[in-house]
Amino acid sequence: MANKVEVLLRENLKNLGKCGEVVGVAPGYARNYLLPRKLAMQATEENIKAMSKRRVRLDVEEAKQTAEIVAKVQAISAVALTTKMKADEHGHLYGSLNAALVVELLGVRGWKIEEKAVKLDAPIKSVGEHKVKIHVHAEYDAEVTITVASDAPAAETPAEAPSA
Repeated sequence: MANKVEVLLRENLKNLGKCGEVVGVAPGYARNYLLPRKLAMQATEENIKAMSKRRVRLDVEEAKQTAEIVAKVQAISAVALTTKMKADEHGHLYGSLNAALVVELLGVRGWKIEEKAVKLDAPIKSVGEHKVKIHVHAEYDAEVTITVASDAPAAETPAEAPSA
C-alpha cells in the first residue's frame, strides 16, 4: 500500500474528518480530489496556525446553529395536532393520514415543513393518537403528536322501518 500524505482539511468531510484536522490520505486522493477542489491544503505550520484561528470561529458558529436547531426541534415537538376523518364503527379510516396531510396540518399551525421531512413508516389508517417524526436537520428529528378523531356524528340512530 502507498504512503500516506498528511493534509489539513478546510471543510467538514463525512468519513474523513472535521475542518482544521490533519488527516492522512492516499497521495492520489489528495492530489486528484482534495487539493483541486480546495477541500484540503498542505499541512504546513503556517496553514495549521491559520486554520486553528478559523476553527475557533467555526466552532462558535456551529454551537449557535446547533442551539437554534435544538430550539426548533423542541418547538415542533410541543405541537399537538388534531384532525377529523371519516371512519367506520371500528375506528378504521376510510382514507388515510399521509405525509401530505401532516404537512398541511403543520402549515395551518404556522410551520413550513417539506413533505419529504415527514417520516411515516406507513400511512395512518386508524382513529387515535399517533406519533410522527419530522426530520429537522442532520441527526435532529422532532416528534409531533397527531390525534385522529372520527368525523361521524356521535349518536346516529338507524331509521325506523315503516309500518305496513
